[in-house]
Amino acid sequence: MIILGLVSLLNDAASEMVTPLLPVFLTATLGAGPAVVGLIEGAAEFVASVLKLVSGWLTDRGWNPKRVVVGGYALSNAVRPLLGLALGWTSVLALRCLDRVGKGLRTAPRDALIASATAPEVRGRAFGFHRSMDHLGAVIGPLLAFVLLTAGLSTAEVFLWSGVIGAGVVGLVVIGVPDQGSRAAAQSTSLRWRTLDRRLRRLLVACGVLALATAPEVFLVLWATKNGTAVAMIPLLWAGASVLKMALAMPAGILSDRVGRLAVLIFGWTLRVGILLALAWLPVRVWLVPALFLTYSATLAITEPAERSLVGDIATAADRGTAFGWYHLMSGVFVLPGALLFGGLWEWKGSTSAFTAAAGITLVAAVFMLVSVRRRGH
Repeated sequence: MIILGLVSLLNDAASEMVTPLLPVFLTATLGAGPAVVGLIEGAAEFVASVLKLVSGWLTDRGWNPKRVVVGGYALSNAVRPLLGLALGWTSVLALRCLDRVGKGLRTAPRDALIASATAPEVRGRAFGFHRSMDHLGAVIGPLLAFVLLTAGLSTAEVFLWSGVIGAGVVGLVVIGVPDQGSRAAAQSTSLRWRTLDRRLRRLLVACGVLALATAPEVFLVLWATKNGTAVAMIPLLWAGASVLKMALAMPAGILSDRVGRLAVLIFGWTLRVGILLALAWLPVRVWLVPALFLTYSATLAITEPAERSLVGDIATAADRGTAFGWYHLMSGVFVLPGALLFGGLWEWKGSTSAFTAAAGITLVAAVFMLVSVRRRGH
């Protein structure tokens, strides 16, 4: 678990040298609009989500989980630096999707390894630790990008330099993660929706609706620049958000061990509704831009460990990889229509309409979860 945390730290450092700058690169350098930004982010997450289900199922069917994880990290870190060579938004779309293919391959097997290695009573702590390490990498990456930008490098050159850290990611996962060998195939494991535990299906549906409503953080970058934040300051703002996520992820996971997963989920989702409405309607002040940006990121960190722990609690050992695959599929497949909807509303009706719609759909997801839980008496 510790090695996987370090791997995620380095991988996110490489990834987050690129991600916060990508919407600015697309709009300012390549001339794309918010709708194109939404298309690229949504398509990339859709590809990743489908492959997360497939890779999780394949590990339950006997594929060697370490080899799948290594392949995923290797592909992402090979193609991500090539974004610096893109000449148009279609090239960015292709490379971003290939990057997410790597994410799709590695995520569900990795989460299943973490869940299998921890007892239920500390599973929230384990996923909280992993998410904290992931977010620490997301602090380091933007800071490195800021240093390179202030040294005079272009955005494209920063993308290329991310490949140096990416090479270290692949080396660490190859050397440091133990090879557990191929698992015995669980013949009963099925990809069919109706074979899933009913509690898991309710959770997955709620997560899918929430994904439809989630405003990708790249749009918060556009919102921040629209409201006066300099491009060179974006990596620092992104790093600050990641510091907050890192600080909150493990305590949120521990809290879910103590008071229950669902209580933490409902709290985090409801708080997100309030922040989205503030982004839509509060008069913008200089101090308010970073405050809202950071607080929105905090709401994402609060719910992540509880969601993944709940999946691990419900799934059996034999189908845990498949269960995490379904979780990531439902959490990501709706990102594409959600991002297209958000980007389209922004481009044609303005950011106020986009954030208001996101708040409304998020509220629907939270109420659905609350009603389902109460109906079952949990």
